Amino acid sequence: MANTDLTIVILAAGKGTRLKSALAKVLHRAGGRPLVEHVVRACQPLKPREIVAVVGYQAGDVNAALAPLGIKSALQEPQRGTGHAMLVARRAISSRAKFAILLPGDAPLIRTETLAALARAHRESGAAATILSAEIENPAGYGRIVRQGDGSVAAIVEDSALTGEQRAIREINSSIYCFTLEKLWPCLAALKPQNVHKELYLTDAIAVLRGKGETVQAVLASDPDEVLGCNTRADLAAVDSVFRRRKRAAIMDAGVTIELPETVLIDPEVAVGADTRIEPCVQLLGKTRIGSGCTIRTGSILSDAVLEDNVLVKPYTIVSASHLSRGTQVGPFAHLRDGARLEDNARVGNFVEVKKSVLGEGVKSMHLTYLGDARIGAGTNIGAGTITCNYDGVNKNPTTIGKRVFIGSDTALVAPVRVGDGAYIGAGSVITKNVPPDALGVARGHQVNKPGWAAARRRELAAGKQPAKSRARKRSQRRPKRKR
Repeated sequence: MANTDLTIVILAAGKGTRLKSALAKVLHRAGGRPLVEHVVRACQPLKPREIVAVVGYQAGDVNAALAPLGIKSALQEPQRGTGHAMLVARRAISSRAKFAILLPGDAPLIRTETLAALARAHRESGAAATILSAEIENPAGYGRIVRQGDGSVAAIVEDSALTGEQRAIREINSSIYCFTLEKLWPCLAALKPQNVHKELYLTDAIAVLRGKGETVQAVLASDPDEVLGCNTRADLAAVDSVFRRRKRAAIMDAGVTIELPETVLIDPEVAVGADTRIEPCVQLLGKTRIGSGCTIRTGSILSDAVLEDNVLVKPYTIVSASHLSRGTQVGPFAHLRDGARLEDNARVGNFVEVKKSVLGEGVKSMHLTYLGDARIGAGTNIGAGTITCNYDGVNKNPTTIGKRVFIGSDTALVAPVRVGDGAYIGAGSVITKNVPPDALGVARGHQVNKPGWAAARRRELAAGKQPAKSRARKRSQRRPKRKR
């Protein structure tokens, strides 16, 4: 159900100086996505009237990341604190909105359910402001929630201002709030930049609301991980670890076996079918889709790959933007990329690279081969060391190999070229012309055997003599050149 009286404001203007990076803070990635994208995706299911992102540092890049998500933006320039950011956002907020959830763009672990509970608690209480809080083991560095006897919030006290007794408080401010807008706007207008940074802070607005006798309450997050921010590289790593743990748990709950789960990295949009087994140190990235009964063995990396049922990916294989049909086997140490497609029961072996090619049903290419821009018919066997020479220095050219073809080892197929159904290619050939169906194609120099040559050479070397060929070359070098 749409929350037509609710707006959401995401603070995404900061640089993130403690990350020591040229990249805007909210564009750093964790769990396979930019931080701010996680926040937006958590907000969207609430169906608010609008979502407004306050941007500033690298605004163009942040807007580019937000545009596909359909988010409004408001430019905060210069950045003068969280209170000032909310005033900037006001220009983009509908006059029909009564409530606002405000949250930082670097809190990617926040869940939709938690935001919904925050908004619900705020509406039901009639409070002017509701703070999402959390209890953590080590609250050092965070502002603490100081409550009154009735459970409402008396104050948010920053870590540097805590008394000895207050340091025992483990309930922290997450910097995620829900406000009643008609009560917030006058307080923001009254704020003064009375701090060393000369900025306007939302925590000061909370104090103003309390001074007016308004109710401020705090709602505890059920999972403290949800309020984790990303101020340092260590924070990014910690947040990423939580995302990965959540995804692995969901995959295993769906009937997938993951060996040594802590070593396996799975992006948020990956889907894996039941009874698939994933061995240690595997990465499943992007929008990879894996069917049922597959095995992904150690060290393999799959990115935007589609695997149908009962596919075997052997160790240390890379599959990117490619499709593996039922019963295919690839690897070890294979590389499939850029739209490679293997039809049912095809096999690609060790140190084989397949690029932008289609291998028909039952095709085998087991050793040391490059297949680029090729179409290969069903039942064909590709010998070890085969190369499709697809690039002429200007254009990529196609190679077409028919059904039931036998390509001998160490063959170079110079594209564009066609090999007809049922043809054979002799080992060591350089094929530059089309080979008709059921023909034998051979293109190599004639072999010459010289009886006794090797034995004679060994005798000469053992006697300390120069081989006859070397003596003849030296005599020719000593001959005077004829005058012309």
